[in-house]
Parts: sequence; C-alpha cells; structure tokens
Amino acid sequence: MSLVSGQVAVEVVSPPSARIIPRTDTVHGDVRVDNYYWLRDRANPEVLGYLNAENEYTNALMAHTVPLQGQLYREMLARIKETDLSAPVQIDDYYYYSRTEEGKQYSMYCRKKKDAEAEEQVLLDLNELAAGHAYLDLGAYEVSPNHQYLAYSIDTAGSERYTLYVKDLEADTLSAEQIDNVGYQVAWANDNKTFFYSALDEAKRPYKLYQHVLMTDASRDHMVYHEKDEAFWIDVLKTRSEKYVILLLGSHNTTEIYYLDADEPRSQFMLFKPREEGVEYYIEHRGDKFYIRTNKDAQNFKVVVTSVDRPAAANWTEWIAGSDSVMIDDLDVFAGHAVIYEVEKGLQKIRVIDLRNGSDHYVEFSEPAYAIFRGKNPEFETDILRFEYTSLVTPTTIFDYHMTTRVQELKKQYEVQGGYERGQYNSERIWARARDSTMIPISLVYRRDMVRDGSNPLLLTAYGAYGYISEPYFSSNRLSLLDRGFIFAIAHVRGGGELGKSWHQQGQFLNKKNTFTDFIACAKYLVDQKYTARDFLTIWGGSAGGTLIGAVINMEPELFRTAIAGAPFVDVINTLLDPTIPLTVVEYTELGSPYEREYYEYMKSYSPYDNVTAQNYPNLLVLVGFNDTRVAYWEPVKWTAKLRACKKDENLLLLKTNMGAGHGGSSGRYDYLKDIAFAYAFILDIMGISE
Repeated sequence: MSLVSGQVAVEVVSPPSARIIPRTDTVHGDVRVDNYYWLRDRANPEVLGYLNAENEYTNALMAHTVPLQGQLYREMLARIKETDLSAPVQIDDYYYYSRTEEGKQYSMYCRKKKDAEAEEQVLLDLNELAAGHAYLDLGAYEVSPNHQYLAYSIDTAGSERYTLYVKDLEADTLSAEQIDNVGYQVAWANDNKTFFYSALDEAKRPYKLYQHVLMTDASRDHMVYHEKDEAFWIDVLKTRSEKYVILLLGSHNTTEIYYLDADEPRSQFMLFKPREEGVEYYIEHRGDKFYIRTNKDAQNFKVVVTSVDRPAAANWTEWIAGSDSVMIDDLDVFAGHAVIYEVEKGLQKIRVIDLRNGSDHYVEFSEPAYAIFRGKNPEFETDILRFEYTSLVTPTTIFDYHMTTRVQELKKQYEVQGGYERGQYNSERIWARARDSTMIPISLVYRRDMVRDGSNPLLLTAYGAYGYISEPYFSSNRLSLLDRGFIFAIAHVRGGGELGKSWHQQGQFLNKKNTFTDFIACAKYLVDQKYTARDFLTIWGGSAGGTLIGAVINMEPELFRTAIAGAPFVDVINTLLDPTIPLTVVEYTELGSPYEREYYEYMKSYSPYDNVTAQNYPNLLVLVGFNDTRVAYWEPVKWTAKLRACKKDENLLLLKTNMGAGHGGSSGRYDYLKDIAFAYAFILDIMGISE
C-alpha cells in the first residue's frame, strides 16, 4: 500500500513508520519541526491505514509467539474463578452485590432483600448492554435512597463520554431519560426524584453541574454551576450521613466545595470555603459538625472541625494535627467513629477513633509491603468498617472490621484456582539511594527459591505522578512470570504519594526529573545487589508511568533489555501547548505551563518525544487505545515513528493500537487477559523463556 503525506507518496514497507514523510508545525513563537504532526488527523484514511499497517507489522513479528500467548492465556484463565460473587454490601433492607458467570465478559449487578428466602433481582447485566459493542465501561451506578430507581451511565467507545440512563427497579423498565455527554458520577437528593450530574466540555472536562428531575425533559435541566477555569474539574457526591450533596471542584493541587441540603434539592448550593491556590480541603459530615481534611498550613494534611452553622475557615478548630512524617491520606466519618487513613514510611495504616469517648487504636498489619483500599461503606449508623487488604503475596481479601470490639471478620478472599501456595513466594521492601542521596523504597516479590546471583529476569514498574501511591497488590496473572523465574519490583519514586505530600512535590513541576533519576537509581541498585542484570531487566509503565519509560530509555537506554509503554504520555510539550486536548490545562497544576519560558525549557529537557536521539534503545512494545482521551493515540504513534527513524540498533520496536478501546485497553475480562498474555509473550520471547 502507499501513504500520501503532503504531496509526496511513499511505498510503505515494514516497519511502516520508518518511511513516512514528515510535515512541520510552528508553535510557541519558535519554529519547531514536528515530523509526524499529521498523524493527529484521526479522520484521515491514510492515518487509519498507517495504524492498521503498524498492527499488521506487529502481528507478523509476534506470530511465532501465538502458541506462547495461548499458553499464558490458559494459565491466567485457569487461576480465575470465572463464576464468582462479590462480598454483598448492606444498604437498609437490601444486600447489593455483583457476580460473574463463566464465559461472560462482564459483571452482573444484583440485589436481594435481607430475607433469607428472597430471590435475586438483576439490576444491570453489562453483558446485555455490551451486545454489539467491542467496548463497555460502567460509569455512574447510583440507586435512589428509596431503592426504586437506578441512575447509571455507560461508555461504549473508551472515550469517557458517558450516556446516562434511569431504570425503574420496581417496574424493571427504563425511564424515558437519556442524557448524553456526561461524566461518571451522579448524586441523588433525598426526594428520590432529583439527581445531579456533570456535563463535559469539548476537552472532555466535567465543567457544568446539572439538576435533573425524573420524568422531565433533560434538555430543560437546570444548570446549577459552571466551572470556567479550565484547570478545574467537577465531582458530585453525597455525604455518608445522607444530609448533603457535595459539589467538589478540583485541580491537581487546589479544591473548592459547595454543599446543598439533600432534603431541599431546589435550594442553592452554598460555598464552604473559597479556593486558595495550593490548598486542598475535603469535608465529611456528622450531626452538627463538619470534619475537614486539609493541607492548609499542614503539608501532610490535618483534620479540623467546625459547626454546621459556622463553616467559615475562621471557625475551624484543629482536631488532628499535621505531621512531617505521617500523611493523612483520607478520612471516613460514621455515627460513632472516625477512620483516618495514614501513610507512614511508605506503608498505609488505618487509625480508628471512637467519637463517643475519644479513644483510638490502629488496625494491625504485619507484611513488609501491602495495600489497603477503602471498601464500600454506605451505612452511617454502623460500627463496621469494610476494607480490602492485599499484598504482593496475599490475594485481595475483604474484611469487616468491628470498630468497637476490634474484631476483624473475613468476608471474602478472592480465590486463586489451581493450587496457589503463598509460602512458595516471598515479598520484601528494600531502599535504593537516589543521586541526591534520598532513599527510594522498592517493593519486591519472587519465588522463595530465588538466588541473588544476577541471573534472574526482573520486571520493574513505577508511576510517580499526581501524588498517587503505587500499591503493592496481588495479581494472579503475575504468577505466570514469577513461576518462570521472574522477580517483580515496584519503584516508589518521587512524584507519587508513598512518603507524603513532599514526596509528590519533589517529583512535580521543576522537580519532575527526580521521578526519572529515582527510577534509574532503583534499576541500578537492583543490578548492583544481584537481583538481576542489565540483560535480564524489563521495565513497564503506563500513562504518566509511560512518560517515565520514555524518559529513562532516552537517558539510560542500555540499562534495560526490554521496555513496555502503555498509553504513554510522551509528547509533553506539543500536548500542553494545545488547550483543546483533554486534560491539558489541568496538567498545568502538576507540570507547569509551557507558555512560561522556565517551564517550557525544563519540559523540553525531559519530554520523551523531544529527546529521542540517534542511539541504541531497548526492545520496546508500545500499547495504544485509539479512543483514548487521556493520552491521545497520536502521542505514542508519533513517538514510535520518531524512534524508528532515529534509533541505531536492531532491537524490536512494536506498536499495537487497540482500535476499539480507550485509556485502559480492553474492557472485557477475557479480552484483558489476552492483552496481558500478548505483553508477557513479548517479554518472555526476548528473554528466551517459555517454560
């Protein structure tokens, strides 16, 4: 086939992007040549032809691994209990849960009355909704307070533009409402007929809040709020007490909240505290008090209290002081207890405070590396806290913790079929020294019979952005690597939130390169300590973690044998100079604005796309979703093309575009396993490992 770029036609040969002809683009007042800018035109049949040609090339070079992919898929599938049930959650007189059935890609959402003899009611079968679609994602899923109506939204493209529907659960019929172009959150008022939802702008930012009344024309919905600052997005939620609907406006470092009495949905939302640059605050409600988690004058957050009648900041009273060593990461408030989610030295902790007598205690955890996730806790009048616990060797486990008696009740542990024996594996937490002497934690898991002699293949991953914690969670899929002798490692680099807010700040704005140099330091330490060797080292990162992958293979390309970049944010400058691209302006509160010369020059020094050069690169697999709105498909596509044109080695460079998915890849659980099997086969084939 031939592609036409500009006025020149070229014959496409394998690999496709080695021969395409560039165009130029002028930005920021300087003439900067972007050789592959034309690939942004998703409607151009030549672009679609090019992407298909790349997929054909990838499939051709991976054809010999098809038996291995099949073997890996069967292994991973055999570990999953295909017909399974989630731990039910009690809300009033109902138990709500989801379940899966063998052979079906998606979950079914159900409920039963508390009566032991009650029949199951299927509220939503995603398999039916997915019929005729290659992709399906459930956004909002909110039942009205009287349990009669379900407001839900779905995305069938991966574009994160959802369509909202309402189902009458008593009549088992859909209402006439169908609201397009919405976000993925809904909050019901207490009248059981009014709910609030967000609408998206052209950049797919939730920017307007609307109020809808059942059985009315959605085109006449009342607009409650319009957020005009493009650096902020809208969330809508409800307090656990059911008393208030919360409108949360947020950027990466600032929040502002409005609140509404849920019993009076036609009243006005009231401003809680005006936004203040760099200040975050989040509110919980109990009785006559608001509990506020804020970083105002407390870098790692503190908790203050104020009365419902006097919420202004001048009336805030400190309840839990901030700490330089302990991050207050989240807060739950119940009728009789408060739960503080802390992070100390990279480990999560749960602190329970009895609000009736002021006593407190911690829930005990003993493993060297683990992860805790908040469970579904809709009930306010309860002393039971549900949470999920997992580690690199412990499958996801659901606990109900009785906060008064301190009894921990196991509700469910997700089963690993096929005879998984936890004692055959070992996890540990080690520390590597960064180039500025900062100690960086690394979480590891491997078979217990591993010998540290430098001969072990190792997969190292990281994220390092937005203050997010890279949790050391269990994956049964990962056993297919561990049982072939791999070590799996997570580098908890700066930019994440593992060691508090300062850990985040040391990896953002003009400190962003710490994220990349930390990762390199961790890789070198693992080699120096003979966990692995350069020839056996694979790295993997997605989204902002893909920025990391792109940066480190520019900086230290011969440190790594193989790299995988999923939906990588690699074209930093071009993207941030274009405010029409989703999330661009929001990103200014994490990385800075390239319209400011200092930030522009700093970004230019690390942007993966801009720093590709004529040198050797590791074997590389690039994974893309054509409908991705968080990282546009053209970023990794352009990056791949430029790497092909510049790199001097003969290592593999493969681009795989999922033409029917978005940022997270395939949505069906079986399709997702096939994606993982493909990536694992790429790694194992390069390492010469099959069994």
